[in-house]
Amino acid sequence: MKLVNSVFKWYIKQHISKVRRYLEYPVEVQDIWFKSLLQKGKSTVWGEIHSYKDIKTKQDFKEQVPISTYEDLKPFIERMMMGEPDVLWPGVVKWFSKSSGTTSAKSKYIPVTDENLKECHLRGAHDVMSSWYVNNDAKIFEGKNLVMGGSFHAYEHHKDTLIGDVSAIMIEHMPAYARFFNTPDIETTLMSNYEEKLERMVKVASKEDVTTMIGVPTWTLLLFQKILDYTGKKNLLEVWPNFEVYMHGGVSFTPYKQQFQELLPSSKVGYLNVYNASEGFFAAQLENEAKENEMSLLLDNGVYYEFLPVSEMGNPDARTVELEDVEIGQNYAIVVTTNAGLWRYMPGDTVKFTSVFPFKIQITGRTQHHINVFGEEVMVDNTDKAVSMTCSALKSVVKDYTVAPVFMENSQKGGHEWLIEFGKAPDNLEAFAELLDSNLQRVNSDYEAKRFKSLAIDRLKINPVPENTFYNWLKSKGKIGGQHKVPRLSNERVYLEEILAFAEEV
Repeated sequence: MKLVNSVFKWYIKQHISKVRRYLEYPVEVQDIWFKSLLQKGKSTVWGEIHSYKDIKTKQDFKEQVPISTYEDLKPFIERMMMGEPDVLWPGVVKWFSKSSGTTSAKSKYIPVTDENLKECHLRGAHDVMSSWYVNNDAKIFEGKNLVMGGSFHAYEHHKDTLIGDVSAIMIEHMPAYARFFNTPDIETTLMSNYEEKLERMVKVASKEDVTTMIGVPTWTLLLFQKILDYTGKKNLLEVWPNFEVYMHGGVSFTPYKQQFQELLPSSKVGYLNVYNASEGFFAAQLENEAKENEMSLLLDNGVYYEFLPVSEMGNPDARTVELEDVEIGQNYAIVVTTNAGLWRYMPGDTVKFTSVFPFKIQITGRTQHHINVFGEEVMVDNTDKAVSMTCSALKSVVKDYTVAPVFMENSQKGGHEWLIEFGKAPDNLEAFAELLDSNLQRVNSDYEAKRFKSLAIDRLKINPVPENTFYNWLKSKGKIGGQHKVPRLSNERVYLEEILAFAEEV
């Protein structure tokens, strides 16, 4: 394996020169992608609607093509899923990544074209691995890479269309040589029964020399604990003594870092942050000295970027700024045009720049209130719907509520804590909590996945608070009036703890 590692070391050094090129010439590379993507769009239904043939400049592009959300593109995507060609991107698109968080549907489906898969998702992964390899003189190809992937299935309305997690689509299309270095086998990695998959992964991976791990922190911690239970070891380095790096994304790593350091007790173990969404592989930590959660924008991966100041959101005359005009510390909603056929699309993430030339970002949140500590991606629309459904069924009334995460501690699972002020309390609070949790799973597939048999997170818990608690709390803050609202969801416990303490003092 050492000879193999040496061969790949030479190959990766050739690739890293391409990464350095777009880091050195970011604006020029983005200009090339703008022109290339626009040319591709001219022959599509979308391009004809928005007269792409008449677009000559970036200003023309902004004036003729509106900023879009999933709801705007959904009718076009549904046509693509039925096999119609040349809708948002030339040709027929076979693959769609599944993600939740839309306003009117349990799941959203993002097209993954051949170009997007190769030039964005897989190239992004290659960029990250290459940077780590070169920066650390790594030996990752002397061992195995442990991947926690999702699964995919045929679309029920058109069998030639395939739907799955973006991780599963990437794994299905990874180069043949890469499969040799992965564990477990592809069949196990892509299993749809997660509980069975987890058990098989434990038995296989615990016997391998794992050097690299890729996965969402929530599921990774669950796998790690099961491996320790199975092997009887005290930490993961007793199982994998050559372990080098854990690559994570999807949620903030901050709440999990201490737990990982306890399970992998060595300062030599690295942690790499990546921003690989269903819509594209947008950013990654390419340098060892990067700040907490800081990542470099991947600018040569089939994506043209614009940035909308968050302070301007809701303003019909708001204008995006291009890469060269961003300001450090400003909060922006990210807007992307991609080789997946997403045109001036808002994935819903907000970022701020920590550096320009080179361009580095930190994810600051979402354009809407949400909870995404465990990868559950719960939006206010989800919780509002679940509350309404539950109250209707149990003849109760909720006046106000706020929700925050319960972080994992020791061997305890995480979850959600709700503070609820009832206008009419349910006869049985436990039954209300059970049904609310079930309804939330019905409207959000990511929450449903994390709650499956309580493998990742426990059922939500409810703390009822006295009448007028939320009103009095807002009043104490000087925030009475129509413009001031109770924060429904938060990734931190600050609001919840304040309101809970206020309720106990009253």
